[in-house]
Amino acid sequence: MEDVLEVYHRAHNEKRPVVCMDETSKQLIKETRVPIPLAPGRPVRFDYEYERNGVANIFMFTEPLKGWRRADVTDRRTRRDWALAVKALLDVDYPDAEKVVLVMDNLNTHTIGSLYEAFEPAEARRLADRLEIHYTPKHGSWLNIAETELSVLSMQCLDRRIATKAELEREVKAWEKERNRATKGVDWQFTTPDARVKLRRLYPVIQT
Repeated sequence: MEDVLEVYHRAHNEKRPVVCMDETSKQLIKETRVPIPLAPGRPVRFDYEYERNGVANIFMFTEPLKGWRRADVTDRRTRRDWALAVKALLDVDYPDAEKVVLVMDNLNTHTIGSLYEAFEPAEARRLADRLEIHYTPKHGSWLNIAETELSVLSMQCLDRRIATKAELEREVKAWEKERNRATKGVDWQFTTPDARVKLRRLYPVIQT
């Protein structure tokens, strides 16, 4: 926990940007009947019946100090999917950074080994050398700012029925573009000294 808190209080550095990463799934829902459209004094109405149309994954990357994020919709969230998303982060989003400081949870796909499963060894090593990874602790997902971004995405964009992956991609990219235009960032205030006071129950008791 303290490791991540210290990372969040680093000064902004374009050569070593701090980026948070998380992922979520979205159930795709098709309508079985055409909704009754919006009318004066009457909201749009949907039938309670629906048809499940599969599940899509969303990778979220965000740089809180810059107010930037990228959300990618994929079919799955395998090791290869994660590796491809990280490659895009390094080579497309941050090609000039010496290292990207990546904060994420310790899901078994979020490892350097995933790069070696997706790419030739030389390419995997090149990508790995440009990463400085910091894992949030178990049950410490609240420390991941990307999870906050996913919550905002869910409230502002995903809180309705979306039928297809293509529609989901359009909606997510429109949300991403607008939020990046507004440079919505996060002013993280919680510090290591705060944690030692407010979360002291999580620290071991040293007998003297």
